[in-house]
Amino acid sequence: MVRSLDILVMLPYLLVMNPDDLPPQPLSSGCHHVAMLTEDLDRFIDFYRSVFEARVVAELEEEGMRHALVDLGGGFHLHPFQLPRGSGSVARASGEMFRRGHLDHLAVNVGDPGAFETIRQRLVERGASDGTITDFGLVQTVSFDDPDGMDAEIAIAGVGEIRRFDQRRHNSGPLQFLGGPA
Repeated sequence: MVRSLDILVMLPYLLVMNPDDLPPQPLSSGCHHVAMLTEDLDRFIDFYRSVFEARVVAELEEEGMRHALVDLGGGFHLHPFQLPRGSGSVARASGEMFRRGHLDHLAVNVGDPGAFETIRQRLVERGASDGTITDFGLVQTVSFDDPDGMDAEIAIAGVGEIRRFDQRRHNSGPLQFLGGPA
């Protein structure tokens, strides 16, 4: 599916350049899944279904372990594995950036401002986020904690130049595409 944002990004290339002059594309086509650990697979699935309208593609029990493949759209999936409660294998995130282990956080791409606002509101309603938008120029994000305490974000393409951490803007109102310097 071609999104309007994809067309806008590629339009200058398509209007001016010879197709042979387009920048080379990676051999890969994106991320298929991220494997995650949870102590409650049903809670995990309920959260992503109710907030993102995610679809469970597969749910299996193998070798005494339940796991599922949860489709978040665009070919991207979460692959949660349920481990026994109290096993110590599912560590809560520390909350401090770059001290969260191999996977610091997950950002779920949202291609449409209306869907971004819907998901943002659902995260606030579930108490998973305060709904504050962080504007980094080229991307705007809303941080949330998933049911297992993993730090995550929803992200939508912004406008303008990329902003450094000390230049980012915070907005608790509706999504805005302001662009320009900080």
